[in-house]
Amino acid sequence: MKTPRLDALDAPDLSGSTAFVTGTTRGIGKEIALALAEAGANVVSTGKTVDDSDSELEGTIHETAAACRERGVDSLAVQLDVRDEDAVEAAATAAIEEFGTVDIVINNASAIQLANVADLPAKRFDLLNDVNARGSYLVARAFLPHLREQDGAWLLANAPPVTTDRAPGKAPYAWSKLGMSFLTLSLADELAADDVGCNTFWPVTAIDTRATRYFGLGTEDDWRHPRIVADTVLEILSRDPAAFTGNAVYDEALLRAAGVDNFAPYNLTDGDPAPTSAQMFDETFSR
Repeated sequence: MKTPRLDALDAPDLSGSTAFVTGTTRGIGKEIALALAEAGANVVSTGKTVDDSDSELEGTIHETAAACRERGVDSLAVQLDVRDEDAVEAAATAAIEEFGTVDIVINNASAIQLANVADLPAKRFDLLNDVNARGSYLVARAFLPHLREQDGAWLLANAPPVTTDRAPGKAPYAWSKLGMSFLTLSLADELAADDVGCNTFWPVTAIDTRATRYFGLGTEDDWRHPRIVADTVLEILSRDPAAFTGNAVYDEALLRAAGVDNFAPYNLTDGDPAPTSAQMFDETFSR
């Protein structure tokens, strides 16, 4: 599917910036990386897959880095398992040494498995929390001293608003994703004096990714192109990090505020997808 472009949006000029993005081999993470490159940011592409022969899935961190370079920026590919504390510290150091500064850090890497408590093995519970909540913690913590030194920086997470105290049928996954949100929004207060904008972003509808297809989360009628999430990130980055911090945004709401009134270019098919992603964590959500 052709990547949508919306005339209503003015992408920020990120020339001179460097973004460290986790989980860029495919899907939302890759789309965010490419959008950042198009806006002029150098990109550190991270993830576990470095060779297509090592995975049943398409995409590698090197392919994403090469695609970023094709957009006229510099890009570094760093193999990274966000569960590994030493590897996270080393990746942060490598990124800073390569580019001098990193002023945008995006926790996108996630594991997903939708199951109730009785059906989810303990090792899968650990995986969800190690990748999602703990991985985001490790990445954020590794960059905190550096972000504090920048003249305005960003720490973002692909995670939902904290609007619920239960998620029957998917509680382990919800717990891990809401942990990402809780951590990021708490850092908004902890870093307020340092002008670091800490925000989360989340799609209202399901997004066309390997996970939505693998887990059968609807059909193409229910999905949007991952570019809508990337455009949401760009809209956040167009703002002042000292002022726009501590927000948990939905893609539709932020893009509407930016002047988007037609979301059809993001849809995979005719018709507007239902807000299933928002309702995953907030059953009362409605447009």
